[in-house]
Amino acid sequence: MSTVRTGPVIGLIAQLALLAALAGTVGLGGPGAFVGIACGVTTNAALARGLARSGAGALGPADRVTLTRATLAGGVAALTADSFDRTAPVTTLVALTVVALVLDAVDGWVARRTETASTHGARFDMEVDAFLILVLSVYVARSTGGWVLAIGAARYAFVAAGWLLPWMRGSLPPRYWCKVVAATQGVVLTFAVADVLPRSLMVVVLVASLALLTESFGRDVWWLWRHRREPGRIVVSARPEHSRESRQDVESTANERAAARDVTVGQHSAGSGRVGPGRTALRTNRAG
Repeated sequence: MSTVRTGPVIGLIAQLALLAALAGTVGLGGPGAFVGIACGVTTNAALARGLARSGAGALGPADRVTLTRATLAGGVAALTADSFDRTAPVTTLVALTVVALVLDAVDGWVARRTETASTHGARFDMEVDAFLILVLSVYVARSTGGWVLAIGAARYAFVAAGWLLPWMRGSLPPRYWCKVVAATQGVVLTFAVADVLPRSLMVVVLVASLALLTESFGRDVWWLWRHRREPGRIVVSARPEHSRESRQDVESTANERAAARDVTVGQHSAGSGRVGPGRTALRTNRAG
């Protein structure tokens, strides 16, 4: 077995083990088992593909923490799917979510501490965050209203807009406020799942959370619109002997901008900020 596939295989085994533990304790029906297995297969298949494309031989220390969070998110998704047919074990669901949110800060710290930060790790981190927020919004929407889904769908709508509008695929300057807003979404949705606040107050908090998210995304869209025609860094030399250096400079700039776009699209979905010293080449971290 190649080292590239070891991490995803272990991740899939861990996901199946968590689902088995849930089935043996709080119970897990057919829909929950199906969704949980689908999450495990999809997540770890995408992880294996990402490792292969990045050329990484194995998961780094921070990636292992993120994989643990992905496994927990799969468990939350399974319990959420089951909640459509029966009462969900809220205590277990909240416990899994809280651990996943806490680890969101840990993986960034580990990446910086061990100097193993990478573009692939940042992308993995943001995808896990975005998925967890989406799942939580689905659960809360059942009792509060479909409008809550906008919280979980915002990041995916931003990505989809980039497919249609090339100027929205540009690189954004880093903003700490994005991290604050992203962390707020997870905390607010967790309180909504726990149902520990009066319903009217919880609705107000959710509306405020969505307003913050809308403002943050709106500000980024406006920035991208204003800078949509900003020329890229192109070095042109009139001397033939410098043509190779010029081409290399342009190619390097293009690669950096492409890497930045990969991280740019998810900044609101991750509060840990896993771009550390090892990622200084990236201009932004829209992972939150």
